[in-house]
Amino acid sequence: MVSQIQPPTQPEVIYPDSDGQPVANNTIQFGWIVEIKQNLDWLFADDPNVFVAGDLFWYPVEGRNKIVNAPDVMVVFGRPKGDRLCYQQWKEEGIAPQVVFEILSPSNTQTEMDKKLLFYDRYGVEEYYIYDPERNNLHGWLRSEDGLDVISLMEDWVSPRLKIRFAPSPEGLQLYRPDGERFLTYTEISRNAEQERQRAEQERQRAEQERQRAELAEQARRDAIPRLLQMNLSIEQIAQALGLSVEEVRTLAQE
Repeated sequence: MVSQIQPPTQPEVIYPDSDGQPVANNTIQFGWIVEIKQNLDWLFADDPNVFVAGDLFWYPVEGRNKIVNAPDVMVVFGRPKGDRLCYQQWKEEGIAPQVVFEILSPSNTQTEMDKKLLFYDRYGVEEYYIYDPERNNLHGWLRSEDGLDVISLMEDWVSPRLKIRFAPSPEGLQLYRPDGERFLTYTEISRNAEQERQRAEQERQRAEQERQRAELAEQARRDAIPRLLQMNLSIEQIAQALGLSVEEVRTLAQE
């Protein structure tokens, strides 16, 4: 009797969702990451098939958990919104993030950033942007037939995918939505929301005051009709005096 030799069981590959490192090294870097990520979330809030993530591990190759990167912000068109522990590309219909942002901190080295550029070039990123808030330097790359090519002029550059506009200036980088509105910080958005809430409340109070004035005026007309009838004014005269129709006066007089 010949026994069949069972192939050895392949060990399960674990794809970590953290490396124990902080999301950002300082408040400036973290602020930029949050601002870009949140504004892109709001920009594509109504599109269920645009996934935006910040500092999420991206594994492009199944079975190779050493091939990984965690872009500060990445945008994936064609994948549904939702929480993920990490982005395993083979489970996402093979779709790579099309747009990636990196915000530099003083701890980033040139070698590290060269490796990131090579990674994004090799695994299919279409647009790659690096901003250094400390030096106020902005760089971008756009995919061509030969891979990621440097964008020679970033001033007023419009992202082909995101349709947002980059406006670097001596005061710092500004990003603008397709409708021309500037990207806002969380504080600015909260302040605007509170101002809008206050305006809505003031409008509600004005409407309520107007309703109360209308009710008082209506009640005053109702109260005036019996007194005017006692003064022997005709229905027609009362209607003219109170700005009512004859039918309205007759109806109110009968109540």
